[in-house]
Amino acid sequence: MDPALAQAPQSAGAQNARPRLGDILVSRGRLDPQQLERVLRLQSTGGRRDPIGVLLVTMGAVSARDVAMALAEQSGLDFVESSAFPEIPILEEQISARFLRDARALPIAEDAETLTLAVADPYDQTVEHAFRLVSDRRIVRMVAIGSDVDAAIERLYGGGRADVTELADGAIEARLDGEALTADVQQLKDLASEAPVIRLVSLLIGNALEARASDIHIEPFENRLVVRYRIDGVLHEIESPPKRMAAAVISRVKILANLDIAERRLPQDGRIRLRVQGKDIDLRVSTVPTMHGESVVMRILDKGAVALNFARLGFEPNVLNAFQRAIAEPNGIVLVTGPTGSGKTTTLYTALDQLNKPEVKILTVEDPVEYQMAGVNQIQVKPQIDLTFANALRSIVRQDPDVIMIGEIRDLETAEIAVQAALTGHLVLSTLHTNDAPSTVSRLLDMGVEDYLLTSTLVGVLAQRLVRTLCDRCREPYQPEAAFVEEVGLARLLEHGARPTLYRAVGCRECSHTGFNGRMCIAEMMPLSEALRRLIMRKASASELRQQALAEGMESMYDNGLRKVLAGVTTIEEVLRATREG
Repeated sequence: MDPALAQAPQSAGAQNARPRLGDILVSRGRLDPQQLERVLRLQSTGGRRDPIGVLLVTMGAVSARDVAMALAEQSGLDFVESSAFPEIPILEEQISARFLRDARALPIAEDAETLTLAVADPYDQTVEHAFRLVSDRRIVRMVAIGSDVDAAIERLYGGGRADVTELADGAIEARLDGEALTADVQQLKDLASEAPVIRLVSLLIGNALEARASDIHIEPFENRLVVRYRIDGVLHEIESPPKRMAAAVISRVKILANLDIAERRLPQDGRIRLRVQGKDIDLRVSTVPTMHGESVVMRILDKGAVALNFARLGFEPNVLNAFQRAIAEPNGIVLVTGPTGSGKTTTLYTALDQLNKPEVKILTVEDPVEYQMAGVNQIQVKPQIDLTFANALRSIVRQDPDVIMIGEIRDLETAEIAVQAALTGHLVLSTLHTNDAPSTVSRLLDMGVEDYLLTSTLVGVLAQRLVRTLCDRCREPYQPEAAFVEEVGLARLLEHGARPTLYRAVGCRECSHTGFNGRMCIAEMMPLSEALRRLIMRKASASELRQQALAEGMESMYDNGLRKVLAGVTTIEEVLRATREG
């Protein structure tokens, strides 16, 4: 609450024409006359300068909503609910988040002639005047609850926007000179070491951690610098520094990652280690040259945030039991498949954590080593010195390991060494990029792996995707239509005629108004049975392998996702997005 909740000072004539806020609340039945008299007496004799609306809410006599609706009636404006606020910001390029916060005003709709504002204070004429100048349109104001306006500004215009703007407005801006700056390496080094740039980069990383982001994207374009966070697998654009700061910001990141700031023509990879908010954070940095400068992506590797627990990752008992039987085998190959960013590496680390015992020697070959595990010998691939997956594997087989983890099978040479390791008594865990479990077999055969070797060594294939999980605080139940239940395949998981209760995303402060909080996997596990091995030897297609696996009891990834929908964990839209079927 703030002074906007009370009427502005008025002339005597205006006061006679306009009913008092307290009288409106009494007439609406929201306030007792005795309570009003007590508050007025407190205001006049207690030296309290707070407006009447603030005092009433502070004392608990009325709600902020009651006061906002009374203000709307008093000022002759309409009241607007927060549900009418937009999903994307309006006039984002013309106004700053700092101004919106100070004015407590939010653009909520626009057309060619009109701009509609939600305001906490209907009597602040400077707000209407400022927006009229910016938009050159007629301004229509509507009264909203002040806290709703504040929350919407944070949601739409990004956390930390004011801080970024303040840093960008600092004295260092006077020294930034776009193209001329990029030509002088020493000047870049000096500039990247200036306090405002250091604070700005630290702010971008700190805000990303608070927002639970997995990646930070810094992308220079012709007229602006874009900063985006990937949160729960979805990119969100935030308030970005001005384009003229691009060279300084990118140089600062490259210095932190020990990269060559003079090299702007070739891609580079590096790593940043920081201690933020009492936690050790690793950031994997990648830079690539683009038309308008270097694009930087920082992958945030927070081991403390990774749940090395199959149940917490979202594995259903039927899938988990089959996968644990596979990794309990003394030898053979177990593969985890899926697209980039589907959680394959986390699943492998969880499997290694389960296998990591004093009597078991584990060696890994990774590119890069994402998380360091105590008791596990991890090797970082370095192609520049010819330490490739294949060369590293040839050496580690002579290290007498029990379990070998290969970051990814990328080519025939790596696949053949993995097969040889499995044939000589090792359990090999690895990843592969395929759409589902059965098509993994086809992919390996296409690489050139012999079918008889594949059937002798492959133990099982786990295919997975990640779906966003609903926020427990704001998810909303609903009853889907019977036709929809039939169409998406939910009916086959229900008793005949049953009407399930599903949940949809809404959005609240707890989940940054996205409706989702975190992710978990949906998966299908295909153990290699004798029937499947015979089909592989017959060169059967992936669809034939799928039919046989389903007949043997494999639950498809889509059906696994539907079970999570019925449990209220996620939405049907998320499962459809992840699996592209149904």
